[in-house]
Amino acid sequence: QVQLVESGGGLVQAGGSLRLSCAASGRTFSTYAMGWFRQAPGKEREFVAAISRSGSTYHVDSVKARFTISRDNAKNTGYLQMNSLKPEDTAVYYCAAAAVFGTRSNAYDYWGQGTQVTVSS
Repeated sequence: QVQLVESGGGLVQAGGSLRLSCAASGRTFSTYAMGWFRQAPGKEREFVAAISRSGSTYHVDSVKARFTISRDNAKNTGYLQMNSLKPEDTAVYYCAAAAVFGTRSNAYDYWGQGTQVTVSS
């Protein structure tokens, strides 16, 4: 079992930055791939970024060059640095852990409770 807790969300103006954190406890965090997903009101949950156990990363096109996923296995924590935020980035952001690196939500076994990110125009 892995427990995940997100933090770092909030209200920011367009063009601003936030860094989300995902603190993991339970089984060894370094043995899991980690992903970030988001869900806006009235929309389905969508993939944002993922990082493998070895540090390989993948970001969806809409956030490339603006968002960066990373991890610190020594701290059992993952991060999502979000720069140049846009109103369309407004959503609840979730971190998730999976045995296998991927972009599909059904590949992820463990989920956090989510953190709200609101970007005002």
